[in-house]
Parts: sequence; structure tokens; C-alpha cells
Amino acid sequence: MVARVGIPTFEQESVLTGRWRVRGLAGFGILEHHMAIRCRGIPIVMTITRSQRLAIHFFALAAVCAIVLTPSLAGSQRSPATAPPEHVDETLQNQMNTYARHHRGKVSLFAKQLRTGRTVALNPDVPVNTASVIKLPIMLEAMHQVKEGRVSFNDMLPLRKEDQVSGSGVLLLFHTPAEINFETAIVLMITQSDNTAANLVLAHVGRENVNRRLQTMGLQSTVSIRPISRPKEGDQSPELKPFGIGRTTAREMAAVLESIERCDLADQKLCARMVDILQHQFWRNCIPHYLEDADTTEVASHVANKTGSLDHVRNDVGIVYTKNGPIVISAFTYENVDTSWTPENEGELLIARMAKTIVDGWAPDGLGSEK
Repeated sequence: MVARVGIPTFEQESVLTGRWRVRGLAGFGILEHHMAIRCRGIPIVMTITRSQRLAIHFFALAAVCAIVLTPSLAGSQRSPATAPPEHVDETLQNQMNTYARHHRGKVSLFAKQLRTGRTVALNPDVPVNTASVIKLPIMLEAMHQVKEGRVSFNDMLPLRKEDQVSGSGVLLLFHTPAEINFETAIVLMITQSDNTAANLVLAHVGRENVNRRLQTMGLQSTVSIRPISRPKEGDQSPELKPFGIGRTTAREMAAVLESIERCDLADQKLCARMVDILQHQFWRNCIPHYLEDADTTEVASHVANKTGSLDHVRNDVGIVYTKNGPIVISAFTYENVDTSWTPENEGELLIARMAKTIVDGWAPDGLGSEK
């Protein structure tokens, strides 16, 4: 039995994936007799086909587990405080400059130690292609709407054949027609970078609402341009077309991460849920690459990140939780010479090396809960 990020789980073997996690009360999405399970951190609604008694036993057991094991999420995020003034770490800045100078491509970076205000930056205000990193502000808008009561985690989203799009994710393989729980779609969008799930979530919350939220946050360059694999939809402005599905800057996407860590949403449970989802992010070849070597399906990750990749683009943004305080890293590489899809991709390894150097410099006590 494992308790993780305040949510109790039961573990059992599966011939399909090797391990499933059955979640407690917070994960239920009930229509008739349904139960929610986790597969590598993904909540999936399944229908119970046995007797009603089995469902009752399941709910009773999960309720006991939740009462006994679930710590209060209140206070799991720090309350907003006056941020220390930003100042450049000259030593680390010189190292970042060296990394960028030897990279066969272009680099944008903004990193900040949130407790001290130390920063490093490379072209932090240059507009860049987000690729799937745009899914991070889409999740943020979804959480705002959940808090406001405009949508519910229990909303069921229809999945039709024409909704399925190519690229990363698993919903492309699902039999249609089907229905997907809204919370499940959010989790798939982040942890698996599921493109079909991202389009479903974006349609449910509204692309205009995502962009309006970004504007109210003071982020003028960051914009959700269109759904994935739908080039004729969304904003057709000539200045946005080269950026694909989303545009941002390294500094602005770092601000989105910082907002999540500060819990500007002002709902501790939803803020913790966002961090939990990001910590289960499957693609770990960039920021986490040299920072963690544990099986993060078994132990909690200290890196909450979201990647975004195209042939010539490799991006990763995340919050690294260290004993010396959280560190935000927002890294984008583009116009890369190396377009390979291997673990040795130059853009991905550059981000990994920069992240390792930053964390070693700002967190001498290593990863973990802040002292």
C-alpha cells in the first residue's frame, strides 16, 4: 500500500501494463457502477461488471483508506509571500552561455530559484514554438474553471473517430464512440502528452478562455493558437502561423510555473493536483534526466514538468523541488540540427545538462522537501 501526494492507492499487477493503482475517494467518477483506477498515474474510469456488492465493498475499502491515510492538502502549497528581488547568478550565467554557444541550434532559457531570486537567462523574451508545452496553461485554465464551478472533473467528454489525432497519446487507439472523464483527459494531456485529450480539454474550456487567462496574468506573448492537427482552425494570423499550436517565451512560461507553485489559484487541493499530475509526466529525458534515477512510478518524483517536442524543437519546463527550495526551469531549443528521436538527441541532452548544472548550483543539499 502506497500513500502518495495525499491520495491513497492500492497496487495490483496487470498483464497489460505491469501495475495499476486503484485510487481513493478523490479519483472516483461514478455514472452507474464505475470505479477509477490509475495506470502509471493515469486515472481511467472503468465499469464494474460484477455484482453491486463488489462495488459497495470497493467504495467502503477506499473510504477507510482515505480516512486513515490521506493527509490534509491544506497547506501543502506555500501561501503567497513577497518574492525576493531577482538577481543574475553570474557564475551560472557564464556556464549557460557556454552551453548555448556549443549547441547546434538556438536556445531560450529562464530559470529562477524561488526562495533567493537568483536567475539565469538565455534569450528569455524571444517568442518560441511551444509544441506541447502549451498544454500547461490549458491545464491551468481547466483548474480555474473547476474552482469556479463552470466545469466539473466528472464531466464526460464524447470521443468520436474524427476527434482522434496523430502523435503522442493513447486515445488515438481507443474504440469509438466513447466517453472520457474530464479529469482523465487532463491527466492524459499532461502525463502522456496525449494530443487527442488536449483537443478535448481545449474544446471543453474554450481556447479564448485560455488566452484570456494568460492576458490577465500579464503574459502578452503566450497564446494557444489552434487545436493540434487542425491547421485550418483557431487563429489564422500570419504572425502566429509559424508557431504551430502555441507561442510563448521562456520567461513567460516560467511565470506560469511560478503561479502554480505560489498557488495563485487559491485552492490548495487543485494546486496540489496540478503538481501531482506534472510529477507523473512520462517523458523524462530533459529536465529530470540527470536529476533522478529512481522509478517514479514507485516513488514520488521531485520534478513536476511538461515537455514539448517536434523534429527541430525540444522543450521542457518544470518545477524542481529541492531541500533548498523550488527551482523553476523553462527551456526551449529550436532550429536544432539534430532532429533524431533517440535518447541522445542533442536538444534534449542540452536541457538535461543545463538543468543539472542549475540544480547543483542552487540546491547543494539535493532534491527533496524544503528544509
